[in-house]
Amino acid sequence: MKYRSPECTAIDPGQDAALAVAPKTGRSEGILRFLLPSIGEVLFLCVFLPLALSRGTELLYDADTGYHIRAGQYMLRTLSVPTHDIFSYLSPPLPWTAHEWLSEVIMALLHSFQGLTTVVLFFSFLIGVEFIVLFKMVRSNGGDIFTDLLIVLPVILASQIHWLARPHIFSLLLMTLWYYALDQYQYRDRNHLVFLPCVMLLWVNLHGGFILGLLLVCVYLAGNARPAFSADAAARTAARRKVRHYGLLLAFCLLASLCNPQGFHILAFPFRVTANSYLMDNVNEFLSPNFHKTTVFRYLLLLTVAILAASRKRLGDIEILLLLLFLNMSLFSARYIPLFGVIAAPVLSRQAGEIVRRGRGKVLDFFRSRSRRIAAVDSSARGHLWPLAAVLAAAVLTSAGTVSFAFDKNREPVAATDFLKREQISGNMFNNDEFGDYIIYAAWPQYHVFFDGRSDMYGAARMKDYFTVSGVKRDWESVLKKYGINWIVFDSDSALATFLEGRKGWRLVYADAVAEIFVRDTPEYATLIAKYPDVKPVRHRASKGKQAGDG
Repeated sequence: MKYRSPECTAIDPGQDAALAVAPKTGRSEGILRFLLPSIGEVLFLCVFLPLALSRGTELLYDADTGYHIRAGQYMLRTLSVPTHDIFSYLSPPLPWTAHEWLSEVIMALLHSFQGLTTVVLFFSFLIGVEFIVLFKMVRSNGGDIFTDLLIVLPVILASQIHWLARPHIFSLLLMTLWYYALDQYQYRDRNHLVFLPCVMLLWVNLHGGFILGLLLVCVYLAGNARPAFSADAAARTAARRKVRHYGLLLAFCLLASLCNPQGFHILAFPFRVTANSYLMDNVNEFLSPNFHKTTVFRYLLLLTVAILAASRKRLGDIEILLLLLFLNMSLFSARYIPLFGVIAAPVLSRQAGEIVRRGRGKVLDFFRSRSRRIAAVDSSARGHLWPLAAVLAAAVLTSAGTVSFAFDKNREPVAATDFLKREQISGNMFNNDEFGDYIIYAAWPQYHVFFDGRSDMYGAARMKDYFTVSGVKRDWESVLKKYGINWIVFDSDSALATFLEGRKGWRLVYADAVAEIFVRDTPEYATLIAKYPDVKPVRHRASKGKQAGDG
């Protein structure tokens, strides 16, 4: 039996009221529908325009964007996907699973137009589209439009912690589309599952988050297992049909996921990364949320608890599994908070719709009446004029150079890297991991780094070496000797920089509020030391808030 949410029927009276507001001529009504943006499109504008026109630098808060671009350029130039490291000087080159290769190629192509500005514009667009899709998915429940909006807004705000111009944005959008397709089939028998293996073929080459698609199919498969043995014959037949379809979908998606440069090895890659406890414990991005700070995620969790507690509607098996799985992920690592928000929003919409529907009173009646009218007007909006105009305007301003974005010189070693290229300092460097990402972008292949954002590639052993030196721990000099390191570029306010300033055998040759460069006091660097004999440190720079390889 085709599922139909009972609240859908409540929209019809409002539809008549909405049409009564517009002129009765078909032409006028058509123009109105074309000019009127839907609420989803308004959400797109509220997300896209600030990012694309003024706040785009926030998407470059993490310099990993830089090495992704250079990796893509390398692949376009060589027409090959690297299997070993190309950015560090470690020898022999480390094995590298370039699981984001297609994203990196796309980023390199975008960068060839207007540099980082085009990259920012593109990812701003993807983030905006993500929330159009999410709001459309939430509205497909046919619930109260005010309530749906109040649910989606904190999801948008909570997800801002991971808005970066990096490949994981592809995963966020594709997971939402994937979730939408599964949800439509499960509750409305709208079968678009045939397209998902094709999506998987793209997703597996864009980002390691493709594993989420397989996990979601497994959840929907498991959620139909118990109803498949129900006493109700109709429910049992429907559940078994869905189990069969989800099983076939999983098989075809697994086959599609093998179509990548790493073959079947890619299936183990996400689990290998998350199973590395040292990596999980020492990369800020993988750490659990800090509830001592004021975070929207905390309020999203409280909203979730409140809605579930107030609703009399029982959660289905699938909804329970989804909430438990993604809540656990978001509490384990802050980077999964946006995923939890996407998963929770439709579930909360269904529960909140039940609360509003059974409520009584004049205030609630007025609230529901207004909601139906606004929902009817929103559903009648057919044009996409304003989002298209916004994208076109941003593209024109970018092409004209009016809008331009670059890495923040108050966070990244922009001036220090210019100094490196000008003075052509030779030998192996030791660098801050975030600086490594920027140096790859600005100075590779002239310079190769010690460490960068690919912590999964470097592994626990090299990360421990990194922390031994950066924390000036015992045997720090042994690590430098092990890798033949003769100069260091690091945070100006770091413990390492402070320690080296008075250390015999090291000389400060460059300093600004972001980075300091030290060289060994040896004949090899005598000319450079003589050229910059009295460099003084600059202090009091704001903390970068990042630890090794926030990949």
